Amino acid sequence: MQKIILQDTRFLRPFNERARDVRVLNKPLWLNQRDVLAPYASREMELRPGDALPETQEACLVYRDNLYFDSAYIDAFLTEARKRRAPSRAAFSADDPAFREHALPLSNSYTADGDLYLAELWYYPRGIHRGETTPDALEEAEPLVIGLQSLEVGYYHVPTYMAFEQGDLVFQVPRRSLIAIDSWVHIFIADVVFGLFTRGARFEDRLKQDPFFKLRILARGMYEGKQVLECSELVKIGRNCVIDPRAIIHGPTSIGNNVTINAGAVIENCIIGDNVNISQDCQLMLSVVGDGAFLPFRTALFMTTIMDNSMVAQNTCLQMCVIGRNTFVGAGSTFTDYNLLPAPLRALDGDGKLSLANRPVLGGCVGHNCRLGAGMIVFPARTIESDVVLFASRERRVIDRDIVFEDSDHHKLTFSKLHPRLYPRPGETSEETW
Repeated sequence: MQKIILQDTRFLRPFNERARDVRVLNKPLWLNQRDVLAPYASREMELRPGDALPETQEACLVYRDNLYFDSAYIDAFLTEARKRRAPSRAAFSADDPAFREHALPLSNSYTADGDLYLAELWYYPRGIHRGETTPDALEEAEPLVIGLQSLEVGYYHVPTYMAFEQGDLVFQVPRRSLIAIDSWVHIFIADVVFGLFTRGARFEDRLKQDPFFKLRILARGMYEGKQVLECSELVKIGRNCVIDPRAIIHGPTSIGNNVTINAGAVIENCIIGDNVNISQDCQLMLSVVGDGAFLPFRTALFMTTIMDNSMVAQNTCLQMCVIGRNTFVGAGSTFTDYNLLPAPLRALDGDGKLSLANRPVLGGCVGHNCRLGAGMIVFPARTIESDVVLFASRERRVIDRDIVFEDSDHHKLTFSKLHPRLYPRPGETSEETW
């Protein structure tokens, strides 16, 4: 089968980078797509906007390069599409809880078709024929609804003094995942809800359905003298790692190569990349830590993504946040995730506008190549654009609005060019902004 990749040239704010190049589950999105489709596709072709589809007699999978999908979804989609023996397009029902609650808000990549929403993923069993220039021109591609098989999972209980609406905060966790990355919030959803929570849901399903798997885990825990969630069946550790025996690591967790984890660290259901250093008493829960990251002592991450080669300094708390690559967050900073007054949270959508995030709690987002001073307080859902430097000062302690490159504090310095702009907006260059 051949895969044809439609390039999405839009830049994702605040990263100023195409979605395909942003990391999801500690891999560039394009690499995630390649790995998932490796068992099916032997050849690939990329098309820029406006390029015509090639004529071919071979079965084809056509998709936009801002899509995150996993093997479970692709398996189900291709199985059903091949049974039809007719062109098919991925679709979702408006009643699908995981799609309605997490994928649809803030997105502009789905096409409404009655009570369905069409995704930019097509399958053509007999190839593409002359006269069919774009996927939209292929009117015979019928919608194929693949349910995400969502499971409601609670993650927090709201006390009466915190909101006028009390009760459990829940995620609709899919057992198979597809989501268009149109907003930084979708990276959080893909990593945490459609990634780590989905992995946990599949693990629990397998425990219920496969008694031999359950026995193997119990036997491994007994043999290693560990609590079940700490055994090597659930905590996968790479090569050349140094882990203090006083660290607590609960699975399902995966740890890369050359990782150092010091005493007192607590890690639960995380993905840890290669060459990561986690210092004493760090707390990591349901988080993704990219390659080369450094977490000094008492750093706390909850449902947070940190991309490669970034550092979050000591005594800093990040909840439901996304931090870009090569970024420094100063000591004692706090990214809040809950409005003290019951106002709805808004976040940047696929058009770069503030829209309802459909999330009662949500942290902030910092782009690539940023430097944040110590003691910052960042309000919920605020963003800091790539290449920004914020000094700790009386004037700059509370971040209550989105920060763009022009607001960066390093512009005030005569030696501002020591911090180069690596991620300009479309149409801009580093030289144009000084």
